[in-house]
Amino acid sequence: MIHSIAPIRWYRLIPVVFITYSLAYLDRANFGFAAAGGMNEDLQISQTTSSLLSSLFFLGYFFFQIPGAQYASHKSAKKLIFVSLILWAGLATATGLVSNVTALIVIRFMIGVVESAVMPSMLILLSQWFTKEERSRANTFLILGNPVTVLWMSVLSGYLIDSVGWRWMFIIQGAPGILWAFVWWKMIAETPREADWLTTEEKSKLENRLKDEQKAIKPVKNYGQAFRSKAVILLCIHYFLWSLGVYGFVMWLPSIIKASPDMDIVTTGWLSAAPYLLAIGGMLAASHFSDKSQNRILFIWPFLVIASLSFFGSYWLAGQHFWLSYALLILAGGALYAPYGPFFALITELLPKNVAGGAIGLVNSMGALGSFVGAYLVGYLSGLTGNFNASYLLMGVAVLIAATLTFRIARRG
Repeated sequence: MIHSIAPIRWYRLIPVVFITYSLAYLDRANFGFAAAGGMNEDLQISQTTSSLLSSLFFLGYFFFQIPGAQYASHKSAKKLIFVSLILWAGLATATGLVSNVTALIVIRFMIGVVESAVMPSMLILLSQWFTKEERSRANTFLILGNPVTVLWMSVLSGYLIDSVGWRWMFIIQGAPGILWAFVWWKMIAETPREADWLTTEEKSKLENRLKDEQKAIKPVKNYGQAFRSKAVILLCIHYFLWSLGVYGFVMWLPSIIKASPDMDIVTTGWLSAAPYLLAIGGMLAASHFSDKSQNRILFIWPFLVIASLSFFGSYWLAGQHFWLSYALLILAGGALYAPYGPFFALITELLPKNVAGGAIGLVNSMGALGSFVGAYLVGYLSGLTGNFNASYLLMGVAVLIAATLTFRIARRG
């Protein structure tokens, strides 16, 4: 249910935020299709180098989370995202023009660098617009850009690679971000006070509600105190392990499916899309009931347990019974995504505004590091063993440990 204060916020802000994050997510997910669709052969990329390239984005993404989040929190999330949009769209387009592995390594790392502040900046922006009762849903509509993008990108990328090749796929999917940057600049207001489409009464009510919420949170003096707190440390470990599973899955799902006998790239695209359809439904349901009950933990750990058990199931099948294994991968993908809205709402409810931005940056940077490890290790293990069975075990264990840590976070909260 949309909150009674200024419902226009949902219609003015959420679609723009959703599309912006969708464009950001596009270039990290379509790389897996290029690898499965001829890029490795054209550039003579080995399996080990392919694993490094798949994960390099997250290494660049890791290093600049906290500075970006701090700038967004204390200066301007709007300006930071505008500049980032132009830079990452240009780099994503340039991926289709590379002629050697060295250039590809540099571009993949730099895309991670320029996108690193986007996620924490978006979360900070939304926390300035949506109240505690709305925040899980607002965060979910942002992060829905992730599975929704992979859903349509999986199908489109398969057709593009089949018809015009992997180079044009990158160019066609990268260039629109440059134009969208100016739409972002025109449509987004940094705070309610700056929005000319809100009445004076609506601005005051919303700002007062957000200020009252801050009074209920235990004060934290500075970033040093926040980063040393057990809650933030546990959140970092939790998100590292969860992200290891998520991006081991996202980056290598096309290759997992393509490895099946007689599988072409177009069919791979269609089959790769299905887990994200389930993810959309799971995210919307989890965020709705999390906001309604104001219970974040209950809508995090059960989904991670389901994802873990699904990976274990794929491991036990040991490459046999393709369609049953594929059904488990659909379940794993949907369950991995469902808790995102409640999880990021939890961070802003455990910490006050003066340190929440930096804490989001730190937690997200650890998630990026986990994503790097997951994307690299899944590729490395598959190259080493000749199949993805060991990778299923790795992802299952990591996500299961993350699920158990959720209860420790709850006690600290």
